[in-house]
Amino acid sequence: MRYLPLLLLLSIIISCTPSDATSTDEDQQALEESIARIENGLELNLQIRGIDSVQTYNIEDRLRELRIPGVSIAVLKDGEIAWARGYGMADSAENRPVTTETLFQAGSISKPMAALRAHQLVEQGMIHLDSNVNQYLTSWHVPDNEFTANEKVTIRRILNHTAGLTVWGFPGYPRGDTIPTVPEILDGLGNTDSVRVYKEPGGGWQYSGGGYTIMQLMITDLEKRTFPEIMKTEVLTPLGMERSTYENPLPARYHAQAATGYLSDGSPVEGKWVVYPEMAAAGLWTTPSELIMWAKEIQHIERNQQDGLLKVATVNEMLVRNEDDQGLGPVSARHYYGHGGADE
Repeated sequence: MRYLPLLLLLSIIISCTPSDATSTDEDQQALEESIARIENGLELNLQIRGIDSVQTYNIEDRLRELRIPGVSIAVLKDGEIAWARGYGMADSAENRPVTTETLFQAGSISKPMAALRAHQLVEQGMIHLDSNVNQYLTSWHVPDNEFTANEKVTIRRILNHTAGLTVWGFPGYPRGDTIPTVPEILDGLGNTDSVRVYKEPGGGWQYSGGGYTIMQLMITDLEKRTFPEIMKTEVLTPLGMERSTYENPLPARYHAQAATGYLSDGSPVEGKWVVYPEMAAAGLWTTPSELIMWAKEIQHIERNQQDGLLKVATVNEMLVRNEDDQGLGPVSARHYYGHGGADE
């Protein structure tokens, strides 16, 4: 059994008191003490034992020191949400606090969620992990070159970042800008370079948001629906992630719940947030309490060896790690699996 940490933007994930009406006062006190240990026990990433004294920090103090307006946290324990809580402001100018319902841009945490749909298509026999992705693309194709003479870009290699593709990540587009189509993005007509094969596929790990954008196009070409619609009906709703969405630009009905983005100097992002047409790579909007439902589902399937939204065999294969601790979607290390994410 491996633990599964999920990082959402600048937050880890916390929240929610137990719903069991029979919980005793002692249970509640133990929960509050556990929450307090996290709130007041933050440590630096790197400390040298025997040289540095172990120093802990309060979450509110760290928010101020690091100029982070707000954070949202949810904790999964024994397969259930133990608690969730928001801290600070979702929008400082509006004096709007972070709550457990505040939506954040999930950045690259979008990838393992999108990968789940690809695995469903494998289970349905619509695609094969080791087939050339061009076999399934109709509106655009990965250009062949000297690196694809013997090895091809496959879905497996896209999922574990060994397809030899360019473009690490995406900066997004200001709200109100003209948004390029996915084929235009892949051909370098947006604000990033073209996505191309720059070394032989299968020749080693190289993180590529560009690869996941190719996968996004493959999914929409196959299903003849928009990517947000596919993800909503096939992944988010079945997981119970009713507030979450891949819609970009973010529809107005979500704006009052959306967190404003802030730069490292504390200033707000122009327009409050950016638009990601590269939805599979970076387009998810979610809350920690909903995002953790992905973790709960995968953990349940793995722990109980019982089919769920994916089959047991699929999850086991998804979590097989390569030499770079990369699974087929999530990071898959020795003692944990998950994915980090940030927005540029």
